[in-house]
Amino acid sequence: MMERKVRVSAGPVTLEGNLGIPDSTRGIVLFAHGSGSGRHSPRNCYVAGALREAGLATLLVDLLTPEEEEVDLRTRRLRFDIGLLADRLADATDWLAQEPDTQDLRVGYFGASTGAAAALVAAAKHPEAVSAVVSRGGRPDLAGKALSRVVAPALLIVGGEDEPVIGMNREAFEQIRAQKKLEVVPGATHLFEEPGTLEEVARIAAAWFARYLGQRARSR
Repeated sequence: MMERKVRVSAGPVTLEGNLGIPDSTRGIVLFAHGSGSGRHSPRNCYVAGALREAGLATLLVDLLTPEEEEVDLRTRRLRFDIGLLADRLADATDWLAQEPDTQDLRVGYFGASTGAAAALVAAAKHPEAVSAVVSRGGRPDLAGKALSRVVAPALLIVGGEDEPVIGMNREAFEQIRAQKKLEVVPGATHLFEEPGTLEEVARIAAAWFARYLGQRARSR
């Protein structure tokens, strides 16, 4: 199955994305990138491919326009604008609800780095639209007070050697009141570059989404 490029309306801007839908799918996972990354992130692309093999559709979308990315490269400001990223993520979710190929699919968020905070904030603001959230090496602590308002089941995945981020995830985990789980991948550092660690992330995430986005596949 090949991905296709899409243009996603998000308020006054249009975002570039890659949409992949298996022949039979249980739901769709919207990826929230952060810290200067985008839809071409090799780690998120790998996880997205694994999710599609598991029967889940995926949408990888740049949450910033090319012009905004140029500004962010100089200032590093927009990547930490959690409110902006969360609003763009919510707009992309609305876009999925209007597209014929995806409007009947339950939606999950997969957030990395600051994108994890944006995913949690968006999930808290739009509980009716989001069925599950997964964070990979994320900064859920940046979601602040929104953590206690998240109702979607939340899975936080962190590397066992990523000491500062482990602590941030544990503190955020305590504030989440929804169904939740904290998974520590042994031997993994922040980017999960060690052999087998990213594969483990994909396996854990696929199981979480399969559980909460619906067990029965919908024929397309």
